[in-house]
Amino acid sequence: MEKSIDGYSGFLFYDDNGMPLVAIHWQHRFNHMVGRYNDIYRVQMPNITPHVCRHTYCSNMAKSGMNPKTLQYLMGHSDISVTMNVYTHIGFDDAEEELKRLEDFRKAQAEVEKKDEKPMSQKMFKVI
Repeated sequence: MEKSIDGYSGFLFYDDNGMPLVAIHWQHRFNHMVGRYNDIYRVQMPNITPHVCRHTYCSNMAKSGMNPKTLQYLMGHSDISVTMNVYTHIGFDDAEEELKRLEDFRKAQAEVEKKDEKPMSQKMFKVI
């Protein structure tokens, strides 16, 4: 039978006593790893937390083009504004990349018009 704690079950990781690992356990493990790294190397690693990893995951998925509603579901947010406005971090480079993509699209569109071809969307459907 699966272990249930306070009505929750389906835990992925357990400690040596069979109790589920929760946020504070992961925080201690991250702190330990960062501390060991910083003891060895001159270039210091910043404080990394599991929560920072959630923000990074959300931002990377948004940048990759994941459907925002799918991302909201995966993040476990009831309101998409939390996903998009709190967890998704977009910078100048991201905006610059999107503007370049738009510029490339406009150039391709102008090339099609210059050749006096029908746009791809019109080629795909037969007019009745």
